[in-house]
Amino acid sequence: MDRISLKIGIVFFLTISMVEGFLFYYLHSSIIHSRIDEELDSLLTRGNNHRDILETSYTAETIHHITTMESRTETHVVITDQSGEVVASSIPVDQYIQNIITAAPMNIRRSGLILEDDWQDKKYIASVSPLAEKGNVYMFKNTQRVQGLIAKLNKHFWLAGILLLSSMVIITLFLSRFITKPVIKMNEATLKIRQGDYSVALPHLGKDELGELGESIKVLADDLNHIKQQRSEFLASISHELRTPLTYIKGYADIAGRASTSPEDKSKYLQIINEEAARLSGLVKSLFDLAKMDENTFSIQKETVELCGFLHSIQMKMLPSFNEKNIKLNLTCDGESYIEADPVRFEQIIINLLDNARKYSDAGTTASIHAFKKSGRTHLTIEDEGKGIPKEDQAWVFDRFYRVDKSRSSSLGGSGLGLAIVKELVEAHGGKIKLKSEPGKGTIFEIIL
Repeated sequence: MDRISLKIGIVFFLTISMVEGFLFYYLHSSIIHSRIDEELDSLLTRGNNHRDILETSYTAETIHHITTMESRTETHVVITDQSGEVVASSIPVDQYIQNIITAAPMNIRRSGLILEDDWQDKKYIASVSPLAEKGNVYMFKNTQRVQGLIAKLNKHFWLAGILLLSSMVIITLFLSRFITKPVIKMNEATLKIRQGDYSVALPHLGKDELGELGESIKVLADDLNHIKQQRSEFLASISHELRTPLTYIKGYADIAGRASTSPEDKSKYLQIINEEAARLSGLVKSLFDLAKMDENTFSIQKETVELCGFLHSIQMKMLPSFNEKNIKLNLTCDGESYIEADPVRFEQIIINLLDNARKYSDAGTTASIHAFKKSGRTHLTIEDEGKGIPKEDQAWVFDRFYRVDKSRSSSLGGSGLGLAIVKELVEAHGGKIKLKSEPGKGTIFEIIL
């Protein structure tokens, strides 16, 4: 995972370097142009000032004073007459200066003119200020001094650039590590999951997308761990559920086949064999139904069903088994209500839930069916006053072969497939099923269509 830190670091570094490089180049160019413009403006302003003084007092003394003053500065002055002949100069006039003077235009505006601004390749930058009816005042500055100033500026920029680059490297390394550390942790967690170790413990990664991803990985690990346990329990359960009836069938078939077995015993044994075969057939049928649902080849034939009458017929069908256990079975249905459902499959849902209510309730308790409309949807609740389901088991009761009672007691029966089939059938009808239970007080299953 160091590779992702390196990649992110390189991307950050290159991106910031490009942005900073562009900004440095723009800032450097702006400062240099601004500084050169200041030098040129200063040169022109100085020439205009000398021109103004000479226009006021054009005397040999004034000319001498100006040239003497300029000989002690970085700038130089050359005063010419109207014919272009040099009247006075603060430095000797060389060929470069003479070329600039010769190339000056005849008509120069009052505000003056920049004659040379090439500070990189020429010896001087220069300006000219017209001296009314007397000539011109030329100002020169050696470009070596300007270049030295720019060189110092460049040195400062290079130093700032190196410091900034060093800071960027450190910050980029820190940020890339900081950003990728949660990703590295999550990658380590997923590697553990790949190797079959679901004991994933990730630190709190915040409430952003990385935090949500970390939370999802922990949930995934828990789910995979549960699936692994469920698979083991599934194999154990299916082995037990198939072995028990097969053992009965084989054992009683052997006994019934003996010549010494009386006709009465044979009849009793054959009855047991028939019951176990029916149980085995029901288990296999349930497994086939679930397999079809998984493959989306399970068909639901919906039709319009009058719910109250439909539930009443199921109540009458289940009432004898409830009476046998001395449990009341009540039905409450709010008016006439119609739903679109497969009568056979929907009856299977209700009977499965009622059968659970009967199995896990004691004598003297009450089970209830209640159908009503709410917010334009049909609600159907099946409530009992039985043992209830522990909170830690409630999330898994709709899983295949999951049992709250792990003993597989034959007195409580069932294969652990009933609620799994119920959930699949409810969802096949476009509905959902909810569970609310409290140990010792009972359970409520609510179907919403």
